[in-house]
Amino acid sequence: MFKKRYGLSHFFKCAIVTYKSSSDLKHITFAAMSRGKVILEGAKFQLMIERLCRQLIENYGDFADTCLIGIQQNGIPLTDRIANRLRELIPEVRFDDGKLDVTFYRDDFRHREKPLAGNATVINFLVENKRVILIDDVLYTGRTTHAAMSALQDFGRPAKVELLALIDRRFNRHLPIHCDYVGMAVDSLDEAYVKVEWKEKDGADRIRLYSKGN
Repeated sequence: MFKKRYGLSHFFKCAIVTYKSSSDLKHITFAAMSRGKVILEGAKFQLMIERLCRQLIENYGDFADTCLIGIQQNGIPLTDRIANRLRELIPEVRFDDGKLDVTFYRDDFRHREKPLAGNATVINFLVENKRVILIDDVLYTGRTTHAAMSALQDFGRPAKVELLALIDRRFNRHLPIHCDYVGMAVDSLDEAYVKVEWKEKDGADRIRLYSKGN
């Protein structure tokens, strides 16, 4: 019955998505992701951003000696969204935020067939003795985060570094790097990938799951 309805090929391409909220933990299984399955959008997307902001407020209080640094390029929309929301929630608090390019700090940049073009790093402050919150949209292999920590050293020695990601691909890590603040965990059984879309660029806030080769 199972084979007739779904087919084994669909079964092995499924993914388990875990949505973490303050009240529940949901496991949803998706198949047939070739066209990009929307796994989160709209109000739930906004709720996830809100939850991450509240967690940061709980842990950082007045944000003394704290800065937010987004990893170019995909971490910037999330950094902007979180920084703006934090300033709405706690307007009396001041903190720095910046953009960090890691192109030439990656361990594979010398192995690319074509020359790489970097993005702008905009950090008008030192991170010496500061608590740094690195922000990216998806934590996958951990190599981008590793490169970001190397690049960060050009701006001083931080007191502490934590990582915030909207999506955590927990089963695909190459390096021993973990996420301190997670919006959603996406555990795929193959090499499916996740794309985060933003209304400022893509017309709507959405998270899509794609199967390998699409």
